[in-house]
Amino acid sequence: MKQYIAYLRVSTKGQERSGLGLQAQRAVIEHYAKLEGAEIVKEYIESESGKNIENRPKLQQAINDCIKNNYILVVAKLDRLSRDVEHIFKIQKRLGDKFKSCDLPTTDSLTLSIFAGLAQREREIIGIRTKIALDAKKKQGIKLGNPQHLTQEARLKGVQAIKEKARNNQHNRVATALIEKCKKEGKTLQQIADELNQHGFKTSQGKLFNPVTVSRLHKSTKQ
Repeated sequence: MKQYIAYLRVSTKGQERSGLGLQAQRAVIEHYAKLEGAEIVKEYIESESGKNIENRPKLQQAINDCIKNNYILVVAKLDRLSRDVEHIFKIQKRLGDKFKSCDLPTTDSLTLSIFAGLAQREREIIGIRTKIALDAKKKQGIKLGNPQHLTQEARLKGVQAIKEKARNNQHNRVATALIEKCKKEGKTLQQIADELNQHGFKTSQGKLFNPVTVSRLHKSTKQ
């Protein structure tokens, strides 16, 4: 039986403590391992941003563990590993075929280069959009980065909104990866909905999935 080491990454210590994003990543990895007839022997959880690719002690431990014990490193989605093409290829070079990403049909060099390039470009676009939005607000005369202009209630609402958006985006990406995998297996929309519900996924309204909401989520992420 193949033996996997699961690597999960969240962006902050607060997310690590709350489990934000971890449950979804874990559900996808467990589902993937079940399909592959593999056993998850260890789990490493890292709390670092997507940019900080040099300071990942847990990732280094996981890689060394795989090399030493002939385990296979598995992540729920490629951007949980990194959004840097060069970094991803360095990891692949060290691990060879001892690396799997649940959202990829294969981890050969061509597939990795395409998906890693998309992940890196997504990071760049987010940075560009953020800069444009901030510049636009400055031109409107809105003062940025000055907490004294915000009430405590406004600060709390802003933080909560950011957390909620991040949680929903992460949830949808991982759920979509699971939907894609199920569709490739020829499962019906009802079977996919049952799979999502079994692993604890909920719709944006906090409800269980059904064939209609599965189709809606899949179409929205393709736009």
